[in-house]
Amino acid sequence: MSQVKHKFNVTGMSCAACSARVEKAVRPIAGVGDVSVNLLKNSMVVEFESDAASDEQICRAVEAAGYGASPADSPAAEKRSRRPSAADGQDEQARSILTRLALSIAICALLMYLAMGPMLGLPLPPYLADPAHAPALALTQFLLTIPVVGLNFKFYRVGYKALWQRSPNMDSLVAIGSSAALLMALVSLFCMLHAQAASDAASLAWYGEHLYFDSAAMILTLITVGKFFEARSKARTTGAIERLMNLVPPEAVVERGGAERTVPVDEVMVGDTVILRTGSRVPVDGFVLEGEGSVDEASITGESVPVEKKRDDALTGATLVKSGFLKMRVTRVGKDTALSRIIALVDDATSSKAPVARMADRISGVFVPAVIAVAIVTVLVWLALGKSWDVACLMGVSVLVISCPCALGLATPTAIMVGTGKGAENGILFKSAEALESASAVDAVVLDKTGTITEGRPVVTDIVAFEGFDDERVLSLAASVESRSEHPLARAVAELARAEGVGISAAEDFEQRPGSVSARVQGVRVAVGNGSLLAEGKASSDVRGQMDALAEKGRTALVVLADGVPCGIIGIMDAIKSDSAAAVAAFKQLGCEVWMLTGDNEKTARAVASIVGIDNVMASVLPADKEGKVRELLAQGRKVLMVGDGINDAPALARATVGMAIGAGTDVAIDCADVVLMKSRLADAVTAVDLARAVMRNIKQNLFWAFFYNALCIPVAAGFFYPLFGWMLSPMVGAAAMSMSSVCVVTNALRLRGFRARSFAGVGSGSAPQACRLQSVNNARRSNMKKIVKIEGMHCEHCSGSVKKGLSKIAGVQSVSVSLEDKQAVLECDESVTDEKIIAMIELLDFKVVGIETQA
Repeated sequence: MSQVKHKFNVTGMSCAACSARVEKAVRPIAGVGDVSVNLLKNSMVVEFESDAASDEQICRAVEAAGYGASPADSPAAEKRSRRPSAADGQDEQARSILTRLALSIAICALLMYLAMGPMLGLPLPPYLADPAHAPALALTQFLLTIPVVGLNFKFYRVGYKALWQRSPNMDSLVAIGSSAALLMALVSLFCMLHAQAASDAASLAWYGEHLYFDSAAMILTLITVGKFFEARSKARTTGAIERLMNLVPPEAVVERGGAERTVPVDEVMVGDTVILRTGSRVPVDGFVLEGEGSVDEASITGESVPVEKKRDDALTGATLVKSGFLKMRVTRVGKDTALSRIIALVDDATSSKAPVARMADRISGVFVPAVIAVAIVTVLVWLALGKSWDVACLMGVSVLVISCPCALGLATPTAIMVGTGKGAENGILFKSAEALESASAVDAVVLDKTGTITEGRPVVTDIVAFEGFDDERVLSLAASVESRSEHPLARAVAELARAEGVGISAAEDFEQRPGSVSARVQGVRVAVGNGSLLAEGKASSDVRGQMDALAEKGRTALVVLADGVPCGIIGIMDAIKSDSAAAVAAFKQLGCEVWMLTGDNEKTARAVASIVGIDNVMASVLPADKEGKVRELLAQGRKVLMVGDGINDAPALARATVGMAIGAGTDVAIDCADVVLMKSRLADAVTAVDLARAVMRNIKQNLFWAFFYNALCIPVAAGFFYPLFGWMLSPMVGAAAMSMSSVCVVTNALRLRGFRARSFAGVGSGSAPQACRLQSVNNARRSNMKKIVKIEGMHCEHCSGSVKKGLSKIAGVQSVSVSLEDKQAVLECDESVTDEKIIAMIELLDFKVVGIETQA
């Protein structure tokens, strides 16, 4: 049987007890596996066997529990929900509540004046102020209470319905509490009328002081205040999804029948031709059919530099045409576009439930019945202790209205919602709440090399010229031949020559053999290739020594021959991403052990590892070996984060506690991963862990507040401290506290919107080869310099050693000496080492740069 996962919209939920009840109603259905109800979004995701259960069965089960349900992923629902903001529902709810609230507050203000005015010395109308007319004052209060009850009758309708179906919720507590206060007030009113008829002035005055119409009305009003702020705060949590959806333009210009037409973006079809001019936002996915231009893809890839587009280049929806004119052939529309898939990932993550939420769910399932039982016991105990029925009932009402299952239900989903949204803003897509929770606990990081630590694209790192030649001549000869080849190493040589402005001559009689290429350049027969080109002899042994030295550094060495005579060696290496070293150092700061697993040879792997600061290396490994190493770390009790991008990384990504796929990687790797890094930066893996830890701290704070609030307030409301301190809680104060507890939880979660990713030195997209060289290519032609760095915060030899080790890792640094006494470091380096790189590295080590002096 095939497993399917469907999403449903659920109506009528008001607290965690409701969501627990809905889950409990759906789970027993045959074929249903996982059920996750999100109170914040009023949604439910159900995984079930399509042959055993159906959407209709699930909806009927929810309705039988007293709530409403409808499929959210039906074609009709999808069409309705495609364009509106993700926060529209909450905004509409807030506006509806605001109307009720404004009227309730206006009426309650008058009611409170009549009830509390005499105690505060405020004048009342003479007729109502007369003690003989006390029943008239009480009746007036009752008449003012009726419209407040009518405006907020939803609490009674939903609360008593849930109680009747044996699934009481927060509305049940409010309804019972308010009804009890109202019933007590009505009893007092009838007693006042009886006392007046009996001319019993003492009883008339006593009952007149024990009217609770104001309490009944204020309970409803204060709970509504909390609901209003809660709905407004909830709307703010969906801001990230709203901003993503707003990236899609509402209309597109398409070419149909030879004419341009402006149509709604929902009407664009696969195969259409879309016209894009400067300033246009790409509406859907496709490729360039005609024209040229530059496109800003920052919204999808994070690349800040516009990308030049020409015929057959891919275009992604929501990107911006900065210049030029393009005709685009549409290949994907609607939910199939890249942006829609991103939104779906974020939405799925916010709809899922983190393991930490399960404890709160279990408690919420029994919370409301337990509170009702405590309220009844409270009344009976105080009556048994000799208190009057009105005092005992007031304490019972206080217990009912101060208990807050909402805070428990909102503690986790609000933080998850804001956290995953914040991740999306930073190009980090968590596929589930469980992935986010797992990422917060990682203590071992396993990194693939190619495409993760490195660019997966070779660049020239060294040029060694022999006697009679210089670097430029060697590069010119090699590039003239290699420009005729399609090999990746050949492209690296040719790209460097073009970047450096070195002349590339015409190559004739081009020949390509295994391991080498050759051609005639300016009358000279030039050959470029590996060591197989070298003939045995004295001269070749010196050349081999140079090639072996480069190999020790992890370079691929190509020898250049001119008419059979070695004229130079070119070293090539996979470019290391500019943020890799800083990211590895940051992982270590987070307390993670870092491993590098690669299929490359030991020498190359060790060379890359030493540059980026990785101590644990496994080289020449097969895909199964990667998965085996991850399994080995898991067996040691480690929480493993695997970061990779290729098909060969998929088994390890699936096996790890958390798998993170580089966004530019293969679809297989992305499908197997729990987290997708859209910007293809290793630094974002660090940001993902930082964000996950921030979210989990926030969730724990929310849960602590929710449990602490109820653990403290329920005993106070029940009068537990009354014999000791005389503390007795008014139901109105309890209602206000209940309202504010939910608001506090949601507001605390909103603090995550202020999360900022840590700064990394030299972080970039890695698209520019110059930024990725491991060392200066033309060392002989670049000027060296000395930098004296004044450092604050070094106190011991360990500190100075850390500084020396860190600065030595900066590309272009030849030597470093650190003086603990002088509080300074002296660097011998080339001009590629900027002050910003030095400052970033020092700050990464938790020290402070107070000055840098540069000497030529």
